[in-house]
Amino acid sequence: MLPFRRPSLQSCLALVLLLQALPSCTIEVTKPARNPTDHVFLRYWPAPEGYQGLKVAVKDFIDIEGQVTSAGSAYLAKNNPPASKDAACLRGVRAQGAHIVGKTNASEFGVTSSGLNPHFGTPRSPLTDRKHRLISGGSSSGSAVSVATGMADVALGTDTGGSVRIPAACCGVYGLKTTFGLVSLKGVFPMSPKHLDTVGPLAKNIPNLAKGMSLLKPGFDEEYAEARQEKPSGRSIRIGRLYVDGTDPEIDRAIDAALKKSGFRVVRLNKEFKDAWDQAQKDGLTVAVADAWTNDEQYGNKRGVSSVTKATILLGRVEHLTGNYDRALKRKPGWQRTLRRTFDRVDLIALPTLKKLPPPIPRFGGSALFEALTFSLQNTVSFNYSGNPAIAIPVPVEGKEIPVTSLQLVGPRLSEAELLNAGRIVSSKRL
Repeated sequence: MLPFRRPSLQSCLALVLLLQALPSCTIEVTKPARNPTDHVFLRYWPAPEGYQGLKVAVKDFIDIEGQVTSAGSAYLAKNNPPASKDAACLRGVRAQGAHIVGKTNASEFGVTSSGLNPHFGTPRSPLTDRKHRLISGGSSSGSAVSVATGMADVALGTDTGGSVRIPAACCGVYGLKTTFGLVSLKGVFPMSPKHLDTVGPLAKNIPNLAKGMSLLKPGFDEEYAEARQEKPSGRSIRIGRLYVDGTDPEIDRAIDAALKKSGFRVVRLNKEFKDAWDQAQKDGLTVAVADAWTNDEQYGNKRGVSSVTKATILLGRVEHLTGNYDRALKRKPGWQRTLRRTFDRVDLIALPTLKKLPPPIPRFGGSALFEALTFSLQNTVSFNYSGNPAIAIPVPVEGKEIPVTSLQLVGPRLSEAELLNAGRIVSSKRL
């Protein structure tokens, strides 16, 4: 997923005008073939009856030997050859004998955060009811829905700017963005492999999320056990709370209530940190979009690729030509230093995963403006930009028809075990 900075009215209009220069500014909606999994899986291999092991869903950005990797694209589904071997990140899945239940749907090339897919259909959030047909979030849409509905115990997704955490937030599940460089990207569809791309697990509960991490990192079980032993309760964990402009007040109240109920020691982060985070959000976007051009520009003129995807790739070219990309990369070490100094004072940083609750699926297909506004909800790309791990945790929200929002906790590099331990504490207080 390539998230956008919160757009001004002028930037939204500029994006729409750019898309109008292409064949259409609306995502082309072809009627997808009937899908027995309600568009959650592109290929589905249910476990045999009576199977008691771990069921794992794999985002269709990750190679499985003998299967075509489509990255949510009808063009790649038609033109890519089957993978000659598994992606490196599946070694643990094979070694532990888990059953892969299928390859999950995703936003085309991962460039949108809504989860809409004009080619293969759009999986709906399980938070959907008769009144609300909600987006599942992107780009790892099918991965989030697969664990939320119990079709898989663990799903593997990719996160370039929020693509694990945003769907987790939209579907009321847990999602972990891993430290940049921790999990091999060999055999994973590239978006920003040198700067932002990561592979991470999603699950309906913390125990299964820990199992997902053990598939990706040998020895993680021991690290997680040690983290639980060192800090068994929230009282021993210091949290730096970041308040984000434009957040729904009910979401802020839900985040604060979850932190208080968990017993964490919470301090408010200052304006200097907030300003640095704002800039990191913008710079992370610039790097994401520019790297999409670098890695995927060969698809920018292909028939069967949606106009929104083509426009995003084209915008990446603009970021290169204007010098924004080089300037963003030069600012990256400064943001990383800011985070390191902050983690000298607190253990973790807390903020909402999304500023608002997930919107409904547009009745007549997504538009450029809808995608831009959906992009604006995320608080995630700044931590892809820095390389830090982050976890999305469902928490209850009062006063809303949709009863769940998402707390994002961010830690120092390689603190996945500490993040899961904090998630364990938060989840235990919901019972």
